[in-house]
Amino acid sequence: MKNTKNTIKLLLLSLPIFLFISCETKTEKDENVLASINTEVKENSKAYVNLEKMTSEIGHRLTGSKNGAEAEEYTYNLFKSYGFEDVEYHEFEVEAWARDSVSLEVNDNEVAEVVSLGHSPVSADIEHEVIDVNNGLRADFDSLKDEVKGKIALVYIGILDGSPEGLKNIHRSEKTALAIEYGAKGIIITNQVPGGVLLTGTASVTGSLIDIPAICISYEKGMELKKQLAEGEIINAHIQMSNKSEVIKSRNVIATLAGTEKTDENIILGGHLDSWDLSTGAIDNGIGIAAILDIARTYKILDLQPKRNIKFVMFMGEEQGLLGSKEMVKMLADKGELGEVAYMMNIDMSGNPKGFNAAGRNEMMPIFDAIGQKIQAVDSSYENTNANKAGLHSDHQSFMMEGVPVVGLVGNLERKVYSYYHSNGDDFSLVNEEHLKNTVRFGGMFLWELANADKIPAKKLDFQETRQFLIEQGLKDELELGNEWKWGE
Repeated sequence: MKNTKNTIKLLLLSLPIFLFISCETKTEKDENVLASINTEVKENSKAYVNLEKMTSEIGHRLTGSKNGAEAEEYTYNLFKSYGFEDVEYHEFEVEAWARDSVSLEVNDNEVAEVVSLGHSPVSADIEHEVIDVNNGLRADFDSLKDEVKGKIALVYIGILDGSPEGLKNIHRSEKTALAIEYGAKGIIITNQVPGGVLLTGTASVTGSLIDIPAICISYEKGMELKKQLAEGEIINAHIQMSNKSEVIKSRNVIATLAGTEKTDENIILGGHLDSWDLSTGAIDNGIGIAAILDIARTYKILDLQPKRNIKFVMFMGEEQGLLGSKEMVKMLADKGELGEVAYMMNIDMSGNPKGFNAAGRNEMMPIFDAIGQKIQAVDSSYENTNANKAGLHSDHQSFMMEGVPVVGLVGNLERKVYSYYHSNGDDFSLVNEEHLKNTVRFGGMFLWELANADKIPAKKLDFQETRQFLIEQGLKDELELGNEWKWGE
């Protein structure tokens, strides 16, 4: 009898605890998960040390290079070490470009600070007169018309001070495409960052070799040439270069965290693993890769199980034309699985988020705002300043072009960080550890809420709906210039 009384007493004592647990609201559960993500990252994040190791031990991560292959293996093994069982390589074969040598002489004087741009010809040796085409926009080329033909175009990478208000800049590859269209024999792009900083990047809108040599020079040298041309001096430039272009094998790395309920829906969190070879690519896109890896680590260490599957993807070949993401989209389409991608979240050279970009999907703005409020309940420093404008030139584009809803970060990095984009100065010294942790914390919380939403209002658009969406987002002209518009007139 005594034992029976004790048993009843213990049951009664435990009853309030059981009732408390069973009565916990969904909001409280969400906040508890978000709080646990926040605490784990603040106390145990590995993003900074992983990025330091990757940049110091591997260096640059050019697609098709030995370094690139090492980076693929490094991230694959990290996913495995975090406890992911479903980790795979997605191998693809593409033509990849690599620089060899380049020289520039201006009126027979050698220019020391010069770098060739991606997808320039394998071999080039030209000497022509230089013509100033200002910002390199279509209006600039139109104003000169036939004067560009047979010359080397000098253009500015950004928008020059004193230009008319409201001008929209275009990608360096699109400026190069215009130079080719107007008959230029070469293009010299002036960097916008003072201090002898040189940048690279593809000069091809298609990811294939271009017909003319494309080079970048320093801000100082570009402004000097611009001034001489404005004063009426005739300038001749001699460009010589050799490069490599060959078919290589590369690999995306994909780690899957299985969902518990909506197992026919996938959320992709991706960023490009590759970088250019002038430096170690710590910002572009080391910080994105380190953040994605640490979000994956955090979910595993906390044993989080989302409703939808989450695929953590390291894309290769982004810098050379979104090669890896295009190949993944093609693979999914061929397998009939593209419709299972509920959302694609991209982190590329962005961080310390103050919000997220719904990329033109108006129906998601209330959801983003609500998620932000939950994040603010955990950390009031989060601004919840969301954006809603679609853009191009990163791996999300490959998915967006097929109607898949995409999201990116509204970054809040220090301005100096962007000054070294694609440059010889993009190294680990630029990385802010606190900002990197914020990317993992806020990005991880946002991803969790998206993967566990009861419903995602944004659905995959069909072919014609995607066409209309891109037109409404003002992207048709840019896509046409890049030979990416597939809807005709």
